[in-house]
Amino acid sequence: MAGFLKVLFRNVLEGPSTDPFPLGATFTPDRLRGRARINPELCMGCGICHNSCVAGAINITHLPDGSGYTITIWQNSCCLCASCRHYCPTGAMSITSDWHSAHPDTDKYDRLEQHTIKYEPCAGCGTLMRPIPAALAKRLYAATPHLDPEKIRHLCPDCRRQEDAKRNAGIVTATTTETVAAREIVSAAPTKY
Repeated sequence: MAGFLKVLFRNVLEGPSTDPFPLGATFTPDRLRGRARINPELCMGCGICHNSCVAGAINITHLPDGSGYTITIWQNSCCLCASCRHYCPTGAMSITSDWHSAHPDTDKYDRLEQHTIKYEPCAGCGTLMRPIPAALAKRLYAATPHLDPEKIRHLCPDCRRQEDAKRNAGIVTATTTETVAAREIVSAAPTKY
């Protein structure tokens, strides 16, 4: 009996040794998979996140007037697999470490993240399109310093191809075939020839 009282007295003096979660903050690991989030500045609306989502928690709906799209993440359906983050080519999808997802059943339809992203007109032809994110454009065109990524990112794919063809045609028609072979053809595309 004395041994029990000794342990009891020591535990009373030291305080609780369990996690204080319901009454206080708790430790959260850095790589814990919590809620899925989207950065609307980086989202291109390509739909890879929608197609890779096993649970069907991501939906992309184009606006009826064609001026943009709405991307919706249903947090209640998300299975925290992080495949959306893994396959997103622009890095727009992320998984936070916020694991507090307990909610009453009546709130399950309110647990969503939704962004409406508008298209911008192309700087070349005026067609509505989504510009390439600035960070991605700088990374794609880092090997061609004479091209301005800020201008290229505001061109639609057709205008980018036309600008690329004009640049390459100017090099080919202005020189003979011997000098063309010696010169490197510069392209707006991120690939090297």
